[in-house]
Amino acid sequence: MSQMPQLAACPSCEWPLESGDRFCGACGYDLSVVPPPPKDTPTITMNGTAPPPPPAAAPVWPVAPETGASGTPAPVHLPGDLRGADSGGSEAHAEGPQSGGAEPPARESQVSGGAPHDEAPSPGGAERPARGVRFDRPTESASSAESPSSASSASSVSASSASSASDAGDYHLAAPQPVDPRTADLSTPPAGTKTCVACRAGQVDRDGYCENCGHAQPRERDHMEKELGAVAAVSDRGLRHHRNEDAFTVSSTALPDGSPAVVAIVCDGVSSATRPDDASLAASRAAGEALLETLPRGTHPQQAMHDAIVAASNAVNSLAEEPRTAQEHAPHQNAPACTLVGAVVTSTLLIVGWVGDSRAYWVPTDRSSPPARLTEDDSWAAQMVAAGLMNEAEAYADHRAHAITGWLGADAYELEPHTAAFKPDRPGVVVVCTDGLWNYAETAEEMAEVVPLDAAQRPLHAAQVLVGHALDGGGHDNVTVAVLPFPAPPHGAGSA
Repeated sequence: MSQMPQLAACPSCEWPLESGDRFCGACGYDLSVVPPPPKDTPTITMNGTAPPPPPAAAPVWPVAPETGASGTPAPVHLPGDLRGADSGGSEAHAEGPQSGGAEPPARESQVSGGAPHDEAPSPGGAERPARGVRFDRPTESASSAESPSSASSASSVSASSASSASDAGDYHLAAPQPVDPRTADLSTPPAGTKTCVACRAGQVDRDGYCENCGHAQPRERDHMEKELGAVAAVSDRGLRHHRNEDAFTVSSTALPDGSPAVVAIVCDGVSSATRPDDASLAASRAAGEALLETLPRGTHPQQAMHDAIVAASNAVNSLAEEPRTAQEHAPHQNAPACTLVGAVVTSTLLIVGWVGDSRAYWVPTDRSSPPARLTEDDSWAAQMVAAGLMNEAEAYADHRAHAITGWLGADAYELEPHTAAFKPDRPGVVVVCTDGLWNYAETAEEMAEVVPLDAAQRPLHAAQVLVGHALDGGGHDNVTVAVLPFPAPPHGAGSA
């Protein structure tokens, strides 16, 4: 019987031991199962010099048996004829040569969980499972079912072979391949649902987030474009704001004499107010509907514009009519507010109306003629210039320049709709925009330089170019612009 190693303390609970103890007196640990400590044979040089290898012991050869009385030599015993036990205590079996005289390929020993290096193969050529815990190897049934041909293929390098991966005892997990939307077979989402623009797999919930990856989806108002006959408008969220607080309405109708009338309304929500996006949307819709209702009845376009601004103001005021309980829970909220600028173009007249600092520009087709700004801002800077206290450059350089003095909303001081009528003597385009555009082309000359030469024939393209100019300049605010050619083309004529 082999002698147990002498231990000073229990390997399980560190209880002191005495010589000859077979069990721990504290936890009952069986000391006979403790393997002897391995010899310290470091493979990494820590102090700069490697220790000399231990001297190899001289082999002890067995003594050959003496010959018999007849002089016959003793029978020769091959190593495979000798019975023995493997390191696990089981009886070892000798294997004969394989068919064809080829010896089985040597397998690399796997050491895991304290399994010995010299485990002998089990009958049938299948490798015995390691006597430790290993979580990255196949099950015993899968290992025992391997064929010799599959085992021999493990010696060759094959990354794509499943048999070699199984023989090596390791799982080879392939990295997930990204989905290519150009070639992937993407299923059509159910009716009434949207598919995520990021992962293209999950559905979008009511809050605008993907149920699969959680990606926030673009809002419908982040970028809007609309072309209707001879008028077009584009609105963009910009590069700094988290939502688009601008809104627009474009439409066309006929006057009582049958001549065309083109309408464009652009509104800019006041960011410091509550629900500015709702205010701009309500104002633009109300003004557009009012113009479509009054113009066909024969109302003068300038009076129709005035009435439309009043209707827009009433729509914004109604947003502030909240229950008293809502005001008690959020007393810091103020009334929704927005600015408005609109234009009506007929075959002979150009009508503009505004409240706030949104603007309208006239850009003639013949660029040798001077352009013009058609509106005056309701702002601190405009008041300083009108009072003669500052020139325009000084006023707009002040940090109070964009503080508006007129707007649509329940908390406005006094509603003063501004309207103006013009009779241009040459063709051109009207640019109706928010300050998100004119901050990057403030003067009429700067705006004319940005407007494409074919704006009258391609109003949508012109609006896209103008929005792109603001985004290229920094996109600090929402950008909305509408382009209306003058004179209004007959019904049925549109942009090329």
